[in-house]
Amino acid sequence: MNETYHKSVLVKEVIENLNPQPGKLYVDATFGGGGHTQAILDAEPNCTVLAIDWDQVAIEKNAEPLQEKYGERLKIAWGNFALLHRILKKEKINKIDGILADFGTSQFQIHNKEGFSFNTDSPLDMRMSTSHYRHTAADVVNNFEEKQLASIFFEYGEESNSRKIARAICEDRKKKLFKTTRQLAQLIENITPYTKQRRRIHPATKVFQALRIYVNKELENIKTLLKNVIPFLNEDGKILCISFHSLEDRIVKIFFRENTDKLDILTKKPIIPSEEEIDRNPSSRSSKLRIAKKRY
Repeated sequence: MNETYHKSVLVKEVIENLNPQPGKLYVDATFGGGGHTQAILDAEPNCTVLAIDWDQVAIEKNAEPLQEKYGERLKIAWGNFALLHRILKKEKINKIDGILADFGTSQFQIHNKEGFSFNTDSPLDMRMSTSHYRHTAADVVNNFEEKQLASIFFEYGEESNSRKIARAICEDRKKKLFKTTRQLAQLIENITPYTKQRRRIHPATKVFQALRIYVNKELENIKTLLKNVIPFLNEDGKILCISFHSLEDRIVKIFFRENTDKLDILTKKPIIPSEEEIDRNPSSRSSKLRIAKKRY
């Protein structure tokens, strides 16, 4: 497990609830640093994992040592989990016994990919995979109408000052187009300064989250993954979803409720990390795990 890339959260809870069995095949739809994949393979020495990631860097950095350790028990596939049906078809897989999707953005991506962090000045890009998406955050900020920008900031970032920020961006870009993270963050900080309520987070946090979600179609991808996965699940096959903010968690919760004819919901309330885990890994504090099982 490469914790310098991404610290996997709720690992103990994932393994307890997935309960890997001999001869079964599981999908880790968000390979990242490989923490969950390794935990599944260690928990049951006779199961197999197909690990998927759309970030080529994640695979290049983290896959090789695990493949050397686990051999044929680990298959790696590059691709967007929204295209799970195509990936499984390509791998000649008809049925799976469980799937885990951790929707969190890795700290490595935030700090190393262009445009994700307002603490480092870099081009305003925000694409998790340049191969999958053409439009950057700069394209959105420089070309979308004020009303569209306000809608994105409010819907995907739950930003209460969405209209004010959108108006300021549209005025500012008349003089100079937005090219870097620092440029955008500075504008937002100037018009929405730190307050008592906001003192713990930078004023640009919600706008950056909104742009990242929009550019990468994150919420649409989650909906597509969930819709596509049920036909591939064997009876009693489980879906485990780890969310990090209310927008993701709401999608999972609604999907489970809308499909109770096909799924048994195993988590009436989401599983959250222990105090010990939060102390060890503060970024885990907002994570929530929901689980459903395919009916007979």
